Amino acid sequence: MLFVNEKKIGIEPGDNLALSRDNSKGDNVLLVDEFETPVGTLVLAARNGRLCALEFKDADQVSLSRLKTQFTLCSTHDPFGFSTAIKKYFDGDATAMDSIPVEPAGTMFQRQVWLALRDIPLGTTLSYGQLAARVGSPKACRAVGITNGRNPIVIVLPCHRVIGSNGTLTGYGGGLARKEWLLRHEEALRARLFSARRALHEPHP
Repeated sequence: MLFVNEKKIGIEPGDNLALSRDNSKGDNVLLVDEFETPVGTLVLAARNGRLCALEFKDADQVSLSRLKTQFTLCSTHDPFGFSTAIKKYFDGDATAMDSIPVEPAGTMFQRQVWLALRDIPLGTTLSYGQLAARVGSPKACRAVGITNGRNPIVIVLPCHRVIGSNGTLTGYGGGLARKEWLLRHEEALRARLFSARRALHEPHP
């Protein structure tokens, strides 16, 4: 994960980066699970049926560290079926993660960028400049890049689909080898989906 001076990207110290909390219900528990994948161990945190964080265990767990100061973490197997859905994605189900509700903690601008990542189709990529234009801030390419590097929900919010304008992979919090693996995996999934859809429309003998 990338750390910068928050002043540089329009975030003021003290901005509310916390998840919303309904204190009337005593809702201060995050359900946490840890599981293996082809790209390493993932750790997720969820609450109220929404995914709040998904990070690589061997990377800087910035989001989970921040959430620990706001919520009580409770180890739970497969909360809301999210772990299963993510595993299905790795097993070849291209749409397994599409319906996972997310609740990333961040500023309005950060959430706008992170949620826009889901609009990048499977098996395709976008440059930082193109992503900046999509969120209505075409001159904020650098801020978008920094925000992309702070993505608290990897893979489900596919920051790995954002690359340099010259086609290079550039940075990735989990390491470039993982980014390359994920992109190749999704290219294969996209090709499989295309073949399956074409077969459905081909006339039978």
